[in-house]
Amino acid sequence: MAGNRTAAVIFVIVIVFAAFAPLPSSSHRSSSQFRLDKGGEEKFEIADDMFWKDGEPFRIIGGDLHYFRVHPEYWEDRLLRAKALGLNTIQTYVPWNLHEPSQGHVVFEGFADLVSFLKLCKKLDLLVMLRVGPYICGEWDLGGFPGWLLAKEPPIRLRSSDPVFLNLVEKWWSILLPKVFPLLYSNGGPIIMVQVENEFGSYGDDKAYLHYLVKLARTHLGDDIILYTTDGGARDTLEKGTLKGDDVFSAVDFTTGDDPWPIFNLQKEFNAPGKSPPISTEFYTGWLTHWGENIASTDASFTATYLEKILSKNGSAVLYMAHGGTNLGFYNGANTGDNESDFKPDLTSYDYDAPIRESGDVDNAKYKALRRVIAKYSAKPLASIPPDNERIAYGRIQLDKVSYLYDMIGMKDLVDLVESENPSSMEAIGQMFGFVLYASEYTPKSNGSVLSIPKVHDRAQVFISCPEDSEKRPTYADVITRWSNRPIHLPYLKCESNNNLFILVENMGRLNYGPYMFDRKGILSSVYLDSTPLYKWKMLPLSLQNVNESPKIDPIISNTIKTASLKGSARKKLIGKKLNFEPAFYTGHFNIDKVRDTYISFRGWSKGIAFVNEINVGRFWPSVGPQCNLYVPAPILREGNNTVVILELESPKPDLTVSSVDHPDFTCTSKLGKSRGRLVLTS
Repeated sequence: MAGNRTAAVIFVIVIVFAAFAPLPSSSHRSSSQFRLDKGGEEKFEIADDMFWKDGEPFRIIGGDLHYFRVHPEYWEDRLLRAKALGLNTIQTYVPWNLHEPSQGHVVFEGFADLVSFLKLCKKLDLLVMLRVGPYICGEWDLGGFPGWLLAKEPPIRLRSSDPVFLNLVEKWWSILLPKVFPLLYSNGGPIIMVQVENEFGSYGDDKAYLHYLVKLARTHLGDDIILYTTDGGARDTLEKGTLKGDDVFSAVDFTTGDDPWPIFNLQKEFNAPGKSPPISTEFYTGWLTHWGENIASTDASFTATYLEKILSKNGSAVLYMAHGGTNLGFYNGANTGDNESDFKPDLTSYDYDAPIRESGDVDNAKYKALRRVIAKYSAKPLASIPPDNERIAYGRIQLDKVSYLYDMIGMKDLVDLVESENPSSMEAIGQMFGFVLYASEYTPKSNGSVLSIPKVHDRAQVFISCPEDSEKRPTYADVITRWSNRPIHLPYLKCESNNNLFILVENMGRLNYGPYMFDRKGILSSVYLDSTPLYKWKMLPLSLQNVNESPKIDPIISNTIKTASLKGSARKKLIGKKLNFEPAFYTGHFNIDKVRDTYISFRGWSKGIAFVNEINVGRFWPSVGPQCNLYVPAPILREGNNTVVILELESPKPDLTVSSVDHPDFTCTSKLGKSRGRLVLTS
């Protein structure tokens, strides 16, 4: 018996060495040595607490790279940089809201061309771990759920076995998963694993919901594909977020800096015997940043040290993020603190302090440190490192004010105008992103009035005017925000009749994580004037083009985006003038001979949205910070004339200029105030 035990120990040592040591050259190792006995069938599977690819031990050294955060013309560039880092696997989410922006309208082109991205991974010999949701989190608006789910009545219970919700998930997956099926590894594609849901144990414990997702995935994808869940590496989250048995692989994530191996040992308790290869499916290379915070930064040496703790003992890891990219358009998510009013929207940049920076740069300490570690444990020599892409500072861009927002709005005969006794949410009137203008009337008091909105999501700018004074600018009153909600004073404005009240509400990104995810936008309560509710509201959606949408024919702003060559628009310097904080559109042009990446600096501006050649490149808010510059990838630009359109919500830079620069900048000053011991944004 002792001899048999010795032989068994030697066999296990040989298997482990073969799985995770750098593979010897062909002169020292036959092609069939250490193969899993599967009759020569090529597949990706789990056995003996290891991953096996085509019958041979395989270690996943992967990284998250989200196709929807990168311009499609840069997908190959970023994937090659990931491969040169030493990655053999790409992990990506699939955001439902990008692919079905309105119910029944399905998009798989442009930024949403998932199939082309997966085929490109295959071409570059990169495997894929596909995270199909339906919930993804990912600092993405509503965790990937489409906003129109929030318009359903009675309200849907997201991430649950609510039959209405499950029916909609089934319809979505019946479109998505058949597109994925031909690209599974067993069918010759790159997809080795498919994740269902995401960190569900941090949210709930509805096992019926998880079982439903697994059954639905199996219906479309078959029994051979590895399905997996990812949950935080604690017993409580694993108990709630995993499914016992061997049908679903339970993976873990945890804070970089935690000792990985006690967590991997815990992971084994939630997998069938022999079915628990140690893997961190989110090894954090950096962290997210909200507006009003200092930019997140994680030490390169520290990050590399903890990656080596996993790889040196035969573990697998997926870097989150390998490349973060950009929250273009209105797709950034948000988080909360103690309650749903403690609102923390994410930056436009999703740089994440990742080794491959937002612009694709790899000449940095973190990329080099992680690459040195990965090279020690890679089965193949690493590809050479591509040089950083050239960036050009095109210089100062002079803007002209095209129009005040309110000059473009007539409240009569507008197709999209909605009228009701009480304010409605954005979703209820069909507006998923951007802004809604709420309008009503009130009788003024000689000493002014007090306006309050108990529940506004997320930021409301309040204006008043006299109906008969159409030529006069509306008077700015104040701003009411979700995070520092307080009553405001409406100054007395003597009119011949009632006063007009305009409330412009901005959706700053839906919550993507936590218990308050059912995050409708707009005015969600009554509006009170001197403690009395106001009735008879007109609501006008202001449709600004989002990422991957066709240009809209909108009676309000389409002409602004299209009329960059307006002649005779007045350029007025604002130095020394009283600012009215009235939203306005500004347009400028710049000519280029050589198309390269650039950044646009918004230092000196306040808050708004920017478009370059009709592409929504995201939100700017340098008055709060920390992000000063927006990244503009070269594929958005063109030789010759280029157009910049800005919706500035408050006050523009006095000289009405922006600058094209060649670098990121996260040093804009934050306006932070203390409220009951925590930091909150101030406007």
